[in-house]
Amino acid sequence: MSVDMTASQPQARLASARDYVELMKPRIMMLVVFTAVAGLVAAVGVTGQGMNPILAGVAVLAVALGSGAAGAINMWYDADIDEVMVRTSTRPIPSGAVPRSEALAMGLIMSALSVLLMWIASNVLAAALLALSIAYYGWFYTMVLKRRTDQNIVVGGAAGAFPPVIGWAAVTGSTPLDAWILFAIIFFWTPPHFWALSLVAHKEYAKAGVPMLPVTSGAKATRLQILLYTILLIPIGLSPLATGLGGWVYAATSVALTTGFLYFAAKVYRSRAGEADAGDEERKLAMSMFGFSILYLFGLFAALIIEHGFGLYFGFGGV
Repeated sequence: MSVDMTASQPQARLASARDYVELMKPRIMMLVVFTAVAGLVAAVGVTGQGMNPILAGVAVLAVALGSGAAGAINMWYDADIDEVMVRTSTRPIPSGAVPRSEALAMGLIMSALSVLLMWIASNVLAAALLALSIAYYGWFYTMVLKRRTDQNIVVGGAAGAFPPVIGWAAVTGSTPLDAWILFAIIFFWTPPHFWALSLVAHKEYAKAGVPMLPVTSGAKATRLQILLYTILLIPIGLSPLATGLGGWVYAATSVALTTGFLYFAAKVYRSRAGEADAGDEERKLAMSMFGFSILYLFGLFAALIIEHGFGLYFGFGGV
C-alpha cells in the first residue's frame, strides 16, 4: 500500500506544545528510555566501567530524541492510516494541528541531532546503533514491513529491542552476550504484547488496509501465536540468571511476572478474543494482557536497575 501524499489535508487547527510532544510518541519513548537506562546501568554494574554522569545523561537524552525522531517519521508516513482509524484519528497530523512536512522535518532534524549527541557523549558504536534503530523503525518497519506483511510486528520488533544494547555500548563501547539477551527479551516480548492489542483493534486495521495478523490469519491463529511466543519468551526472560546478569531480585521478579504473563496468554488462547461474536469480557481480557505485558517488561528491567544500582553509584564518576 502506498501513501497518497496528495490526499486532501485535514482542516488546520492551531498546534500546541502537546501536539509536538505527541508526534514523538511519548509513551513509547518512556519505555525506550527506561530500557536504555537499564542497559547502561547493567553495563556499569557488570563491568565496573565508569561513565561521566553528565555524559551518561546526554547519552540518555540522545536515546530519547532518537525515539521521538522515529515516532515523528512514523506519524508523517502513516498519517493516511491514522486518519482512518478511530484510535489514531486525533493524532497531530490527521487532526490538522501539524502539517506532514513539518513532522518529517522535525523527525529528520531530531534524528541527526540524537546521533551526533550520542557520538559526542559516548562512542561511535553507540551512535551507529542509535542511527540503525531510528532507520529500522522509521524506514524499515514503517515504510517496508507494516503495509506488506503480517510479520511486521515480529521483524519490526527489533527496532524497540535496540535501546538496552545502545545503553550498554554507550558505557563499554562493546555489545557482549548480556546486551543481546536484553535485546532478545524485548524482541520476543513484542509480538504477544502487540497482538493482544490487535485482537481488539483488528477491525480498524482491516479498514485501514494494514495486514496485522488477526486481519490476515484470523483471531484463532493470532491467539495461538500469542501463546507460543509467550512460551518461547519464558527461557529468554530467565536467561539473565544463567549468565549472572540477573541476581535474586531479578529471579523473584521474573518468575512472578513470567507466571502472570503465561496465565494471561493461556486465558486469551482459550477465549474468543478477536472473533466477530466476542463479548466485552473477551475484549477486556485481551486488553488486560496488553497492560500486563507492559508491567512484565517494566518489572524485568526495573529489577536489573535495582540489582546493578550500586554498580551505577560507585561506577559513575569516570572520565
